[in-house]
Amino acid sequence: MKRFISILLVLTMVLSLAACGQETDAPTDETPVDETPVEETPGEETPAGETQAEAFEGKVAIVTNTLSQNEEEYRSAQLMVEKYGEDKIEHVLWPDNFMTEQEQMISIITKVASNPEIKALIINQAVPGTNAAVDKLLETRDDMFIAYCAPQENPPDVADRADLILQPDELKMGVNIPKQAQKMGAKTLVHYSFPRHMSVVLLSQRRELMIETCEEIGLEFVDATAPDPTGDAGVPGAQQFILEDVPKMVDKYGKDTAFFSTNCAMQVPLIKACVDAGAIYPQPCCPSPYHGFPTALGIESSGFDENSMQHVIDETTRILDENGVLGRFSTWPVPVAMMNTVSSTEYAIKWINGEVGEELEPDVLADLMTDYAGVAVETSPYIEETADGTSVEYPTFRLVIMDFLTYGE
Repeated sequence: MKRFISILLVLTMVLSLAACGQETDAPTDETPVDETPVEETPGEETPAGETQAEAFEGKVAIVTNTLSQNEEEYRSAQLMVEKYGEDKIEHVLWPDNFMTEQEQMISIITKVASNPEIKALIINQAVPGTNAAVDKLLETRDDMFIAYCAPQENPPDVADRADLILQPDELKMGVNIPKQAQKMGAKTLVHYSFPRHMSVVLLSQRRELMIETCEEIGLEFVDATAPDPTGDAGVPGAQQFILEDVPKMVDKYGKDTAFFSTNCAMQVPLIKACVDAGAIYPQPCCPSPYHGFPTALGIESSGFDENSMQHVIDETTRILDENGVLGRFSTWPVPVAMMNTVSSTEYAIKWINGEVGEELEPDVLADLMTDYAGVAVETSPYIEETADGTSVEYPTFRLVIMDFLTYGE
């Protein structure tokens, strides 16, 4: 079947119509949207594979979601501030309620454009409304390197504006997740989602690939509808549903049942419920050792550097072992959201320094990602198939995939 169709690339990273976050119950209005964040992260060090900071001309602006909306994105920008200094990296924030604050988004990017020292702009996530904001920037600036991470608007439109686009390869996940679940012993795969997410073509297409792959490899696919966290019951209602429904599913289908949810707010209760029921958990919606695991398992993390991440992985392994579910939980070995910020910033700096040309050099990008991850990272161009059977390739739009970290292996 056709793998790539014209889509609106909206991530599964949606919590209350915003990007996913580690702290789903944190307040959403405590950090100013147009100031450099001042919260410090003690004990953080240079991420895996990175070297001592080198000088470059001008500054790089990094736009992320707030700490309460997506901690990994926020911390990744702070790692770049720590590495290069506030005089080189300017960290600014999207408004929490970006869907209703489009004018504020435009104001934020306009302010970035007004600073001639800023030579590159990294946006993670490129939430709805990013294109309109960047259009304002492009009215006055045509000398800036622009990177989108996790774009949520039409791919051709995104490609017209950004020099680099990074997106986890959600469609390959539609094949990889069922195969990983089966590898860990699953006989059934339960897919939790809700109509709002299934109206997103990318997420719906990934689900169809999961169904197709399950049929090919002999897994039973169960389509389960969960409450939308943006609905009347809110996040607490959606989380309570997961805690109550997973045991019912395990009673019905057995412990060799794997669970996947498209929503970030559901990951913590889903991990808890899978551990308690002895079930299988192949991957969070946003693959990362940090996504859901520390909160669900009661793990304290001192930061997001290499040593802190290894501590979280080691503690996750220990706790899963104590609960008799080692080998039945997996994720990606590094947080993809953080890798996207770090690698796109480092690539932009190479562009500023003239170490790469005007055309994207995918091999250089892949090397930067592999340096950060410590494992091989593959990128491929986004390809859009049209109704008449032809296809259009977008070489600057890179889909990212890597192998699983299976706890206990």
